[in-house]
Amino acid sequence: MRTEQLEYIAAVTRLGSLRRAAEELHLSQPALSETVRNLERELGVDLLERKRSGARMSAEGRELLPHIVNVLDAVDRLRGAAGEQHRISRMVRVGTVNAATVPLLIPTVQAFRTTHPQTQVEIVGAQQSDIHRALSEGGLDLGLVNHLDGDDMPADFESTELLRGRPVLCVHPDSPLAAKAVVPVSDLLDEPLIAMRSGYVMHRYVRRLLDGDTPAFSYSTDGAEMGKLMVAEGLGSTVLPDFSVIGDPLERRGAITYRPLSDDTTRVLLMLRRRRADSVPRAADDLHTAFVHRATELGGRLTHQV
Repeated sequence: MRTEQLEYIAAVTRLGSLRRAAEELHLSQPALSETVRNLERELGVDLLERKRSGARMSAEGRELLPHIVNVLDAVDRLRGAAGEQHRISRMVRVGTVNAATVPLLIPTVQAFRTTHPQTQVEIVGAQQSDIHRALSEGGLDLGLVNHLDGDDMPADFESTELLRGRPVLCVHPDSPLAAKAVVPVSDLLDEPLIAMRSGYVMHRYVRRLLDGDTPAFSYSTDGAEMGKLMVAEGLGSTVLPDFSVIGDPLERRGAITYRPLSDDTTRVLLMLRRRRADSVPRAADDLHTAFVHRATELGGRLTHQV
């Protein structure tokens, strides 16, 4: 068994495709496939489920993945201790529903890079369910997701509350709704509404808020960032957590603004999640700590969920 075999299987798991892993590793796909199969034969386990849509970690592979990660992390520490100047950079992958991108995510990554200059950080925008699945399968190290206060916490993950906010209506400054100090929920039915697609917490929240009523016209989109861009272009309004709007470049430039919703006491929590494991890669743990530190600077209430 060679270290590069473990690095290859980790890359295939992270990228979900032999082809994409081969491109990143600068290998031919047949060579990569044969290397992975050799490892599978040596271990006596099918690590991957190979389908036309891509390769995913098998159930047996998921059980072994923490051990693979631990070996690779130990090798990195050994190379670092030996003073190797060209050691292989490890990658930390963060899934996000695009919440608090500017006030939290970007400053955290910037601070992390100053202390981990050789560690690549990959930011993946996805729906909540996709982030949870990738965390379970080892394709993501950390996940930033919204959580409605009062909902059950998923037992499979370690969750840390970073920020606590409230839903607000994100509107164009020229919208009639922007002239109101507080927007009644009934007013959402008269203006075009930009809703998050099914699979986002804010999609479920808005459906509950409207209680079966239907807006005059609605759009559907993926993620807060696209929603804010559509608001800035005058296509309508959208409901987001306040921490996704306050301090955003569009809000600072006056392209969007926000108003509280009347008669609503719901709180939205921004949670940082990771898979429960006996040990985690040091870089991922350090990035987790950086997120908590930045949230503390922002004044977020931090509650560590055991």
